[in-house]
Amino acid sequence: MKYKINISFDRKSLANLGMSLHLRRCIEGALKCQGVQVPCEINVLITDNQGIQTINQASRGIDQPTDVLSFPMFQLTPGVLPEDWSEYVDPDTGRVPLGDMAISLERALEQAQEFGHGIKRELGYLTVHSVLHLLGYDHLDEGPMKRQMRRQEETIMAQLMLPR
Repeated sequence: MKYKINISFDRKSLANLGMSLHLRRCIEGALKCQGVQVPCEINVLITDNQGIQTINQASRGIDQPTDVLSFPMFQLTPGVLPEDWSEYVDPDTGRVPLGDMAISLERALEQAQEFGHGIKRELGYLTVHSVLHLLGYDHLDEGPMKRQMRRQEETIMAQLMLPR
């Protein structure tokens, strides 16, 4: 399937080809695992804590950094993809614009150290987590929705060979 993944870095010092390839692999793996079989597009911004704090303040009114922010284009039902994607397709591109994500590389490095695993696993997890948000998953409660999302994350991470 043809996925278009646009990765940008808000600071040249953050740019890294290996990281870009890893993020693309994780996004493509998550989309395939979820059964997304339409051409789609996702935009990714890699920033630092200051950059993500600015986005968090502007979009959610929360003046603190976070690890990842997701901005879904559509309200999809978790685990239930549309049978007909035609109403979601951008006529100019022929793709479904699933949405945008922003990841703080600085926070990802902190969390990788905190959780005792590498940056590759942490970035992979944050990316998969965000893709699931773009596909309608959420974890606002501590109940079934969160468990459903966590199961999907674990399945995808295992398929990407990035288990805990």
